[in-house]
Amino acid sequence: MFSPEGPSLRELAVQALSSVERGYDLLAPRFDHTPFRTSNRILDATAAALRPFGPFGDGLDVCCGTGAGLRVLRPLCRDRVAGVDFSAGMLAEARRAHPDGEWIRADARKPPFAAEFDVAVSFGAFGHFLATERPALFTGVHRALRPGGIFAFPVFAPPRVASRSYWMPAGFDAAMRIRNAVWRPPFVMYYRTFPLRAVRAELAAAGFTVRTAVLPDFGRRTDGAPYCRLVLARKA
Repeated sequence: MFSPEGPSLRELAVQALSSVERGYDLLAPRFDHTPFRTSNRILDATAAALRPFGPFGDGLDVCCGTGAGLRVLRPLCRDRVAGVDFSAGMLAEARRAHPDGEWIRADARKPPFAAEFDVAVSFGAFGHFLATERPALFTGVHRALRPGGIFAFPVFAPPRVASRSYWMPAGFDAAMRIRNAVWRPPFVMYYRTFPLRAVRAELAAAGFTVRTAVLPDFGRRTDGAPYCRLVLARKA
């Protein structure tokens, strides 16, 4: 649900007809009042699952947006906490809300880091990357981490085909594909382009060893499968 402080439908329409970068620059001042901001429930569950692997030295939030990931990194990291994003507007909001962080404008596929961080996290950003772009993203994160560093992010189990939660994102993705076929610049935002099996293989190809941990706060489906897992990709 959108709060009264959130963007109007007109503002969302203008954003959707812009490029990804320009769209987020426009949305930035009100982003935290939209459902697109990662919930504290997800952030806190991630922090709890990462805690046994810490404490860490330096932490990085990949595609940080307005800086919500600092809720995870700050309690777990002794030293530097930083975020990288390509939207100047989102980084301005992160800077305002979290002056203790370091905020860097850069393409996450080509981050300007080399073995500088012990942990990296990312939330809600992967729909902005086409499948062909993920290997570069994962290679960039691998390069940014020190040996033994962890790249962590939550993934939800795919919904059942008969459920509303399957058809709503499927419909959204179809609408975005039509929009991008007839309008320029493209706005890359898809919900169903991040299959865990393919992602695990791509992380391994980038040099990570990959495991997952169940996030128990989200429960299990009737077939016993967990609703949410945390991917833990470790650099050798």
